[in-house]
Amino acid sequence: MIKRIVALAALVPAMLGTTVGAAAAHPAAHATTSVVTLTYDASGAGQWAGAIKQAVQNWNDSVHNVRLEPASSPGSADYVYEATSGWPQTTLGPIFPGGNGDVQLGQQAVDEGYDTTRITAHETGHILGLPDDYSGPCSELMSGHGPGTSCTNAKPNAAEAAQVDKNYAVGTPAVRPQHHQVVIDIWSGRTHTDPR
Repeated sequence: MIKRIVALAALVPAMLGTTVGAAAAHPAAHATTSVVTLTYDASGAGQWAGAIKQAVQNWNDSVHNVRLEPASSPGSADYVYEATSGWPQTTLGPIFPGGNGDVQLGQQAVDEGYDTTRITAHETGHILGLPDDYSGPCSELMSGHGPGTSCTNAKPNAAEAAQVDKNYAVGTPAVRPQHHQVVIDIWSGRTHTDPR
């Protein structure tokens, strides 16, 4: 009789999809139940379209609390990708819905031999609130040009993804920045100063 009660006690929670007296087998996949959706406009990005599509996919595959999607109309985007002839530069976020971020995908970095998808994913990392760390290894997306032109990694590592998830966790942006900083990425050994 006791064996039947024990078996029944184990069977009922299993049928209901719950556990009794045991820890859950899988931890929660992410910190929040709501996802922040950021929209972007790539209509002015020209030849960068493929790199943008891949970079966005890499970020969407890596993070849980924010999702990047094309805007339904150019004027409604939270941030914009555009092709330029200069150096890559980006608004340093985190950018939130209703924001006005700008990603300038500079041809000069490509001319020096840097990978377009890595550049795009790196600059998108700035939109999501990540700073540069040029001394990092190739496996760190925000190391940017630091590892040299042979580095083509365009995916954030676990620490970078975790920081972005933290940036977009529910309730995180109690105070959103009023002024955005522009990060100019000089993807070479030269020093550049922006007169702005």
